[in-house]
Amino acid sequence: MKKQKVALITGVNGQDGSYLADFLLSKDYRVVGLLRYTASNDSGKLANIQHNLSNPNFSLETGDITDASAMWRIIDKQRPDEIYNLAAQSHVGESYRSPMSTAHIDAIGPLNILETIRCLDKNIRFYQASTSEMYGDTPGPQNEQALFSPISPYACAKVFAHNLTATYRKSYDIFACSGILFNHESPRRGEHFVTRKITKAAANILANNQDKLELGRIDTRRDWGFAGDYVEAMWLMLQNKEPTDYVIGTGETHTVKEFVEEVFSLAGLDINTHMVSTETLYRPHDVAFLLADPTKAETDLGWKRKVGFKQLAKMMFENDTVLIKGKK
Repeated sequence: MKKQKVALITGVNGQDGSYLADFLLSKDYRVVGLLRYTASNDSGKLANIQHNLSNPNFSLETGDITDASAMWRIIDKQRPDEIYNLAAQSHVGESYRSPMSTAHIDAIGPLNILETIRCLDKNIRFYQASTSEMYGDTPGPQNEQALFSPISPYACAKVFAHNLTATYRKSYDIFACSGILFNHESPRRGEHFVTRKITKAAANILANNQDKLELGRIDTRRDWGFAGDYVEAMWLMLQNKEPTDYVIGTGETHTVKEFVEEVFSLAGLDINTHMVSTETLYRPHDVAFLLADPTKAETDLGWKRKVGFKQLAKMMFENDTVLIKGKK
């Protein structure tokens, strides 16, 4: 009988972690999700994984990736075949306000996992969630050879973890790779991210719960895809014969304003009446242009996005409309 694979997902309750758990469970994995312990009884943190809690192949561990002893304890206990490190302080704006905690979570956290793999079991395959924010002001389209030029504490910490992953791969013969994921969204996206802020605001305006959507810069361009598509790419990377890094994106770029226009068009709202761009929400420095060149992933892994820009906006807006109506 074929041995059932075991996967450990850090940040399992987040957008990416929950979609990845769904995907791996469909592949007959035993999935162990890592949650950071909190004293408060916040059921909301389980919302994205609630549907899997009764699945016998799904279980949870509590721990913090910044705690090396906790990571050793959990990995030694579960002995996973694959580890997907998706835990992060992933909000760029928050990284300016909390640079030290961002560095601890996004840089030291991956180091703790890699060191545990090196000392405990070098057969464990490791996936590190890197980000397009690492490119900063480097002109697009950006591929695996493009230079990193991080311009936020979040991006700086992610570059450290990305380079560290490559170092452990080369130095210790560990199957460790990074997915350089461009912006990916879904109905499970946190409400403090701009796409979800837009779709929720449109739903609230229709429900007469608010009048205007306030945003910072609306001329920045991003390569937006669907998170459910991107978790498949993570898995494909760890099934590869050799570990290497991949850019994952759609190959299209759109401004924040275009996303607003698409959502407001679906809602029948006038952007000039219900949206305002205010300098008080500007970041100290914003990445102006991101555009993925996913040719390597499409060629090597056979991966390609399925959900397009308009479909993504519609999916998110309709979900928020249902949620807002349900609260009335």
